[in-house]
Amino acid sequence: MKKLDSSLRNMVVVLVAVAMVTGGLLATVNRFTAEPIREQAAKMLAEGIRKVMGGQEVEVMSADTLHLTIDKKDATFVLHKVKGGGAAVESSTMGYGGALRVLVGFSPEGTILGYTVLQHAETPGLGAQAGEWFQSGKKGNIIGRSAAASPLTVRNDGGDVDAITASTITSRAFLKAINQAYQAFRTSEANLTTKQQ
Repeated sequence: MKKLDSSLRNMVVVLVAVAMVTGGLLATVNRFTAEPIREQAAKMLAEGIRKVMGGQEVEVMSADTLHLTIDKKDATFVLHKVKGGGAAVESSTMGYGGALRVLVGFSPEGTILGYTVLQHAETPGLGAQAGEWFQSGKKGNIIGRSAAASPLTVRNDGGDVDAITASTITSRAFLKAINQAYQAFRTSEANLTTKQQ
């Protein structure tokens, strides 16, 4: 029995030592890579904002976080308000395969200027087409549209937007993210108007 205690103690000591060395290495790698990762994410966001707002000369005036309750669920949006009016709004919802996060550009009047998919876990070749399917000139085009009168919905649900072939769930989730982004944009604009009065 003494031999077993000794080898168990040795295994625990070795395991703890390996875990400490590995943890130290991971912490060091994290420290050296955290800033480049942050810089790359900021650069990608800036490029996304330019893209969805339709121009290279876009100046972000502020980035505000807005918390809303939509369909009895808490939702968080980031609004990147741009000089001259309008905003790029980060919105997310659950798609077929997981989280679906989009960045939507709105004119001061609430017209959709553009969008880009920031994150998705949709099926490759099907739901992953959301990045292009709803762009200008494509079958499900939503550019230039507004959700002011009624939310954007797919034809299967009585709307007038063509769903991605064989990906109705992803299409519904994508349009839900767009509609929620519009709701956040309008809420933000209403709050701004109230503060100015």
